[in-house]
Amino acid sequence: MQNFITLAQIDEVVQVIRRQVSIQPVVGIILGSGLNDLADSVQKAVRISYSDLPDFPVSTVHGHAGRFVIGELEGKPVLLMQGRIHYYEGYTMGQVTLPVRVMQRLGIPNLIVTNAAGGVHPDFQPGDVMLITDQLNLMGMSGLNPLMGPNLDEIGTRFPDMSQPYDRSYCDLARKAAGDNKITLREGVYAGLSGPSFESPADLRFLRLAGADAVGMSTVPEVIIARHGNMRVLGLSGISNKANLDGSTITTHEEVIEAGKVITPKVEKIVRGVLNGL
Repeated sequence: MQNFITLAQIDEVVQVIRRQVSIQPVVGIILGSGLNDLADSVQKAVRISYSDLPDFPVSTVHGHAGRFVIGELEGKPVLLMQGRIHYYEGYTMGQVTLPVRVMQRLGIPNLIVTNAAGGVHPDFQPGDVMLITDQLNLMGMSGLNPLMGPNLDEIGTRFPDMSQPYDRSYCDLARKAAGDNKITLREGVYAGLSGPSFESPADLRFLRLAGADAVGMSTVPEVIIARHGNMRVLGLSGISNKANLDGSTITTHEEVIEAGKVITPKVEKIVRGVLNGL
């Protein structure tokens, strides 16, 4: 596939989905590593594997099922990504963010994005949930911005504003949902790196100095594309491991998946609360 995704390619995927689904989703939800279980709660679910969609990238990472799940959650029509696409899998930024483009062409106005992240803030512990209030686009700063190439004028402007990537009123809904469920909700800045290697202690000290509270290998490109198309975004990070600023511990993907078992019930309660508040 070429580096840049065309409107025709996006619409081809949309047509295949529309042929299988009669409802109009109002919220898209991207599930991060270890957070797949929420998709099992969707009612009247239609499941579409990424491999069954034309020119669609397929998840290759353990813990990412690789399919859309479309149905109802808390009485709201939703489209869930059960497994996301990562740049480190060898895909282009256009391919990584194609699912969000598909949501936009399906007419979905809202996006809830979740991820597993390393806790950079010294107070964060594995099992915590962090409300993302802002992001550090370190991938984009090094030239990997998903908006590079021809602009899709039908979707958004050439130079989109990113002063409020995460919707403030949706952040308030998340805070309320966490409070109602007696969940301690951390808040902070998510730094997006390309991966797949975990960060060195020097990387992490740099990120902390730059103002990052959590770090991961996704989300930021998706949110940029979402905002380009004027979607309203809520972001939640499950803190799956504590930052290793002195090199004394080893981080593994298995640890990330295991932490998801503790994080998923918390994220699910917050997401359900937000959906009820929409």
